[in-house]
Amino acid sequence: MTYPIYAQTAKNALQIEADTLRDLANHLDEQAFGQAIDAILHCQGRLVVIGIGKSGHIARKIAATLASTGTPAFFVHPSEAAHGDLGMIMKDDVVLALSYSGESDEVLSIVPALKRKGVCLIVMSGRSESTLAQTADIFLNVHVKQEACPLGLAPTSSTTASLALGDALAVVLLQARNLTADDFALSHPAGRLGKRLIVRVSDIMHQNEHLPVVSPDLMLPDAIVQMSEKGMGMILIAKNRQLIGIFTDGDLRRLFQKNNNLPIVPIQEVMKQAPHSILASSLASEALRMMQEKRINGMAVVDEENRLIGAINMHDLMQAGVL
Repeated sequence: MTYPIYAQTAKNALQIEADTLRDLANHLDEQAFGQAIDAILHCQGRLVVIGIGKSGHIARKIAATLASTGTPAFFVHPSEAAHGDLGMIMKDDVVLALSYSGESDEVLSIVPALKRKGVCLIVMSGRSESTLAQTADIFLNVHVKQEACPLGLAPTSSTTASLALGDALAVVLLQARNLTADDFALSHPAGRLGKRLIVRVSDIMHQNEHLPVVSPDLMLPDAIVQMSEKGMGMILIAKNRQLIGIFTDGDLRRLFQKNNNLPIVPIQEVMKQAPHSILASSLASEALRMMQEKRINGMAVVDEENRLIGAINMHDLMQAGVL
């Protein structure tokens, strides 16, 4: 069986790349990195990231990460730039060019035009003596001792180093811009991540005629009918719009376990007092956290004055993509 050999080769590759990142952190040029951060922060335009081949793939990811964390950024393919897309780059922009060798013809061919435009050129390369590095206004060194590729040919450790340094730029810029979770959510409205950050209780709660609410003096059998019609597995009890109690289908089952016959009493005599509630302005993810913590399937929604205005349950959270 060759699995142990496969595993050892994989571990060697992972160790080489881990050592690469450790070396990168230990030898980070603080001045050059700080200058790059300042240039991007004070940029009046956008950050344009360029690269070719494997560096191009890394450049695309860096641009996407920056854009999603508060730094206006986009990727431009250097070959397309040489055939008209340079018009997308303006004098107030900052250009981040990736080329490990620093000798990529496609990138070097557009440098004179970038210089004429007067943009600030940040170069991320593994060779400080390279042609591209020598043209840089700011040089970020991503030199690696060895590639994880046993032939020393396929970009492996070098692309990992560039990707990690790009992430470091994004993280520092995020903090420098004081980006909040709400800001982040505006760039991530789709998917579970976006739902957790942007959907509020008021967006998905049951309200008005769909709200399962009764008065405290309503008889229990009639309250159960209301609970069944609303289909939320609970009924809320309110007096003068103030929330005073809750009765769930679980309470109903427990009531039957104690009594063979359903008692004909007002709902207030069997309801749970001081039910859990949440503000309508709260994030839906907070409602999920509370329900999981309290081990309940639904809860009341109130305003700042504890007036009942809605109801929410686990099914609502699931439908909204929060759960």
